[in-house]
Amino acid sequence: MPPYSSTTLTTLSIATKSSYKKNGEYVEHVEWHRCVVFAKLGEFAATLKKGAHIQVEGELRSRKYTSTKTNSEQTIWEIRVNSILKLDRAAKAGTEEQDEEEEVAA
Repeated sequence: MPPYSSTTLTTLSIATKSSYKKNGEYVEHVEWHRCVVFAKLGEFAATLKKGAHIQVEGELRSRKYTSTKTNSEQTIWEIRVNSILKLDRAAKAGTEEQDEEEEVAA
C-alpha cells in the first residue's frame, strides 16, 4: 500500500528565513512553503504548535488545478513530507538557566 493512501492528512505552512546585507543594511527574506503530511506522521504534525522549530524532509511536488476566481490553470508547489524532526531549543534553555544562575549568585 502506498504511504500516501491513508485518510489522515495534515497540511503545514513552514517558513524559511534568510538575510543579507544591502547598502549597509540587513534585509530579511521569508519564504513560505506548503507541506503535506500523511498517515501517522500526519497525526504527529497536527500536534505541532505555531512557531515550533522543525526540520522536514520530503520531495517537492507540483500539481495543477483550475482556479474558479481567475478561470485559469494554476500550479501549486508543495513538499510531500517523509520525516519531521522537532528541533529542541537547548541552546536557548541553556542561556535562560545560565541567566537564572547568575541572578541567584548576585
